[in-house]
Amino acid sequence: MNAPHPKDQHTKATTKMNAGLPQPPVFKTLAEERQHRKERLAAGFRLFAKFGFDEGVAGHITARDPEFTDTFWVNGFGMSFGLIKASDLIRVNHTGEVVEGSHPVNAAAFAIHASVHAARPDSVGAAHSHSTYGRAFATLGRKLDPITQDACAFYNDHALYEDYGGVAAELDEGQRIAKALGPHKAAILQNHGLLTVGQTVDEAVWWFITMERSCQVQLLAEAAAAGTGQSLKIIDEGAVRQAFNILGAPTTGWFQFQTLYSKIVKDQPDLLN
Repeated sequence: MNAPHPKDQHTKATTKMNAGLPQPPVFKTLAEERQHRKERLAAGFRLFAKFGFDEGVAGHITARDPEFTDTFWVNGFGMSFGLIKASDLIRVNHTGEVVEGSHPVNAAAFAIHASVHAARPDSVGAAHSHSTYGRAFATLGRKLDPITQDACAFYNDHALYEDYGGVAAELDEGQRIAKALGPHKAAILQNHGLLTVGQTVDEAVWWFITMERSCQVQLLAEAAAAGTGQSLKIIDEGAVRQAFNILGAPTTGWFQFQTLYSKIVKDQPDLLN
């Protein structure tokens, strides 16, 4: 019999840890929920800009619309992440048509995110960008190792997409990425970068930020190990599972984002406009 996936332990572990802590909000109306998602999405772009995850016109974060669930909100093509406001976002349908908003859509954003949202009904948010360390790690064609507590959040819960087929401008490339992602929270797109998803926009953005930094740490650790002739110390599986059950849970990802959200809104309140 196969051992249960450690994700099955999330509920028990996080319920105990998160007792008394804030939880994702519940909304009275779809309009309220839509506005909330758009504000979180705009904040995600501002944070990506702040952390240097933007490069030219590459990269996109999406939020599934709560009412028209076969459509999603995304950044308009060519807009600087550091200037995006909630009112700038566009809504795109399953055929790539902009049904709300005045900016054009990035073909790659549509190809990847339409496929991911279609394959993963649980994915409210999805994030992809050409971040420096994510791209560097993606050239290795391998997954992250559980060498730090933070990296344990991705234990057995991220995929490797090895079939880079050029710029993802066609749906078939997006569908292959979605298939490789499977039920996981993240994927390393070989020769391309990182992709993360979440049950909330907050969660998807947090997974991207912490995965990018986990890539950075592993690259630094492996370089240091090569220089000293030492091998990396892998965390014991029992400890990895325990850490994953707490740190890798959707509610934990959502909660971790809240401190970043409050700070970026204080510093850049115009993002809510």
